[in-house]
Amino acid sequence: MMVLRTTYHDELNRLNREVVEMGALAQEMVSKGIEAFLRGDEAIREELASMDREIYRQEQEIDRHCFEIIALHQPVASDLRKVSSCLKVVTDLNRIGRYGRNIAEMGEGAADRSVTRRFPLQTMAQQVLSMVEAATSAFVNRDTKAAMAIIERDDEIDKLWESIFRGTITCMIEQPQNISDGAYTILAARYLERIADHACNIGERVVFMVSGTRVDHYEFKRVPRMDHREGPTQPEPSTDGYYVTRLDEK
Repeated sequence: MMVLRTTYHDELNRLNREVVEMGALAQEMVSKGIEAFLRGDEAIREELASMDREIYRQEQEIDRHCFEIIALHQPVASDLRKVSSCLKVVTDLNRIGRYGRNIAEMGEGAADRSVTRRFPLQTMAQQVLSMVEAATSAFVNRDTKAAMAIIERDDEIDKLWESIFRGTITCMIEQPQNISDGAYTILAARYLERIADHACNIGERVVFMVSGTRVDHYEFKRVPRMDHREGPTQPEPSTDGYYVTRLDEK
C-alpha cells in the first residue's frame, strides 16, 4: 500500500513538472511571437511553427497522464480538483502559445513598424508574460494569493489594450497610409489581451483547486454595459452598473 501511495505522489509531482515545462514553452512562444512581429523575422516564424506542434504534443501527453492518474489512483477532494484543473490549464497554455504564433505570423513581410512603436505594445507584452509566468508558478505552488493577484492585474492589461486601440485608430484616421500597420498593431494587442485572460483563467483554476471555490475573473472587469443593436441600456442592478463579459463575446 505504501508503494502505491508513493507512486501516486510521484505521479502528481511529475504532473507538476509537465505543467511547468508547458508553461515555459507557452511563455517562450509569446516572447518570440512579439520579436518576430516587430522584426518581421521569417526564421522565428518557422521556429514557432515547430514549437506549436510541440506544445500541442505536450497538451496531449498531459491530458493522457491526467486520465491515467484518475483511472489508476482514483483521486478525491483536492487531488481530484488538481488533476481536473490540469486538464483545463493545459488548454489555456496551448492557446497562449498559439496566440504567440498568431502574433508572429502578422509580421510576415513587415518592413515598417513605425506605428506599432508609438504605442506601449512591448510594455503590454512584458506584463502579459509576467502574468503567464506567475500563473504557472501559482498553479504548481497552490498559491491562491498569487492567483488572485494575477486576476486583479487584468484591469491593467485592459487599460493598455484600450490605450493602444484608441491611439492606433486615431493614427490610422489621421494618416491613412498607416492603416495596414495600425490594423496589425491592434490585432497584436488584442491577442495579448486574450493571453492575459487565459492567465487569469489559470488563476481561477488555482483558487478552485485549493479551496473548491469558483472565481470568475470577468466579475473584476468594470466595463459599461452597451447593447450595440439597441444603443445604451439600463445598468443591471446585480452588477452595480457594469456587466460581466460573456465568454462567447471574447
